[in-house]
Amino acid sequence: MEVWPSWYRISAKALMYNDAWQFLLAKDNDWFWDFPGGWLDHGEDTFACLTREIQEEMWLEVSHIHPQVSCFLTAHKPYSKTRPWIANVFYEVEVKNFDFTPSEECVEIWFFDDTNISHIKLLPNVKKIMENFWEKE
Repeated sequence: MEVWPSWYRISAKALMYNDAWQFLLAKDNDWFWDFPGGWLDHGEDTFACLTREIQEEMWLEVSHIHPQVSCFLTAHKPYSKTRPWIANVFYEVEVKNFDFTPSEECVEIWFFDDTNISHIKLLPNVKKIMENFWEKE
């Protein structure tokens, strides 16, 4: 399959925080940490995607999605042969609680900030948004 330079795989991502304003990240089965969310299905809106992905991956129930987009970014995944460029649209999301249940796609969740994130494997989109976030602080 040829990947054209203008092709991006689009995903909706959730920005979730705890009371200490740390970001929630989810560890996938490849041991990379990423924001919760996932690929948009054809014809699916971002709110439906976030609700579905959070439920499928973490068994958490979404209680609110802020209607404004918080951030949009693109990132390069050089190790991917079929989807080397990704585009993420981020929304602030609230869930009823953080009673997480592991799944095949998400084995762990944790809250991170600039003091505890340096020792974990991050996907390029996470590195990019974290750098931008802490740069503005």
